Amino acid sequence: MTDEYRNEKIETKATDSSSGSYTPPAETIPAKEAPDQELYHAKSFWTKWVFCQDAKVIGIQYALTATAIGFIGLILSWGMRLQLGFPETFSFLGPATYYQSVTMHGMIMVIYLLTALFLGGFGNYLIPLMVGARDMVFPYVNMVSFWMFLIAVLVLIASFFVPGGPTGAGWTLYPPQAILPGTPGSEMGIVLMLVSLSLFVIGFTMGGLNYVITILQARTRGMTLMRMPLTIWGIFTATVLALLAFPALFVACIMMTLDNLLGTSFFMPEIFTMGEKLEYGGGSPILFQHLFWFFGHPEVYIVALPAFGIVSDLISVHARKNVFGYRMMVWAIVIIGALSFIVWAHHMYVSGMNPWFGFFFATTTLIIAVPTAIKVYNWVLTLWRGNIHLTIPMLFSLGFIVTFVNGGITGLFLGNVIIDVPLSDTYFVVAHFHMVMGIAPLMVVFGAIYHWYPLITGRHLNQTLGKIHFWVTFVGAYAIYFPMHYLGFIGVPRRYFEMYDSPYMTSGVGLNQFITVAALIVGFTQFLFLYNIFTSWYKGEKSERNPWKANSLEWHTPDYPPTHGNFGKELPVVYRWPYDFSVPGSDKEYIPQHVAPSEVPTAKAEQT
Repeated sequence: MTDEYRNEKIETKATDSSSGSYTPPAETIPAKEAPDQELYHAKSFWTKWVFCQDAKVIGIQYALTATAIGFIGLILSWGMRLQLGFPETFSFLGPATYYQSVTMHGMIMVIYLLTALFLGGFGNYLIPLMVGARDMVFPYVNMVSFWMFLIAVLVLIASFFVPGGPTGAGWTLYPPQAILPGTPGSEMGIVLMLVSLSLFVIGFTMGGLNYVITILQARTRGMTLMRMPLTIWGIFTATVLALLAFPALFVACIMMTLDNLLGTSFFMPEIFTMGEKLEYGGGSPILFQHLFWFFGHPEVYIVALPAFGIVSDLISVHARKNVFGYRMMVWAIVIIGALSFIVWAHHMYVSGMNPWFGFFFATTTLIIAVPTAIKVYNWVLTLWRGNIHLTIPMLFSLGFIVTFVNGGITGLFLGNVIIDVPLSDTYFVVAHFHMVMGIAPLMVVFGAIYHWYPLITGRHLNQTLGKIHFWVTFVGAYAIYFPMHYLGFIGVPRRYFEMYDSPYMTSGVGLNQFITVAALIVGFTQFLFLYNIFTSWYKGEKSERNPWKANSLEWHTPDYPPTHGNFGKELPVVYRWPYDFSVPGSDKEYIPQHVAPSEVPTAKAEQT
């Protein structure tokens, strides 16, 4: 072994917690275990911006593609709300169109927007930068994963243009309804949906293995697991969940495709339609529900855990205070991830399961609330007595905490069988799901974009437009979803195309109109946000280096914004966690991760 790869002494700071005395011993940190990663350097416009192997560009490609399909999902939701608020007013909104909009809106937002944004977008951009790597460990596979995602999106969009249109089976795609005649899109529409989901899973598997291996194997010297930012812990745990949960969705899609095209009976029981016996027999529709929700509930945390990690970092940076209970936060993320695999059937209380199964899943649902509540307490205690800067990222972070707590409380209602059974098919579930799975993660997405936009572009987003965006989105979200809880309590059923002849709707007519107007206003505000992103890219106020005075490595690259390879000739060496703010004894307000103890000899930093 050459001198370059021999062990060397790296200074670190240790704390004697019993006596309060501080000594700076030398800690042995292995030098490079392998030569620097050899990167592919683009030789043309196509290999730099289109078929690119730089994780940062791939992250932006993921984000732009997810945002584009997400706005299609937004427009579909407008159609649903117009029908519910003002039925029989718009001739283009028939029953088939309504159910197709419901199905495509749900699947687009959950899979193709949120999952792709958090893992494909933020994961690709931030993982190498935050752990001190030059790139993902398999850059070419990373590039292919994005193109698989793009193909999956294009296949999904193609379903709008085939005879019969996209599937209208509901976003959960339950058989036998999904593939029987009479359901909108029961021919090519459902097939293209299933093929698109299968391609998405294949593409994600390529990307997900990259994320996990990069975090485990490509961290820079000194970057121990317990010095990683919580953003990386959230993305890492969510990726592991996805690698374990997506295969259930994948096999369910393959089997339903075979049921539809070849007449197999994985999910199709003996069934009659219009008095005629079909050739199916022996399948189990409930099996599909188990497979779907075995994926579906971990999917909630595949979206939520990166949001938890990101919001922890945003709160710490913009409150100028170290994260309260860092190790507790890490273990809470890991425990939530593990428990998410044993709660899936709380989505199936009305499927006729044995009551003892209901008891088990109700219990595990309440147990998983414990580590989740710990995270909320830690966020509040991080804010406690902090130097809170009400920047736009902080506003969105505070909005997330409030919204997530509200959505989580209604989840405790629905986790109990006796309450869930009467509420299961009402708007109460729609309200809960959107608060905890829609609005709360999007608050983090917006906060993260405002936070890291200067790193990506070297410019700030327009602050006035940003504040308008926050307040309209935050207040508008509550105007949309708070009334839905009431609609659920009075028994208004979800998934109904039109309900004005129903006695349930007597007090809900005006509410539905109010919700629709609020949804239109909030939706138009997102186009204002899009305008802000694209105009600020060229005309925004130029950002100073590290404008938020953060400690994590992504803000301390030689080039700003970071270029291909991230860290120039030498990778940084890490001496501390990323949360050394307002450290006693230090004359610096923050101490970046790569600052050696000898540079801040009086700082009484925690040992990490």
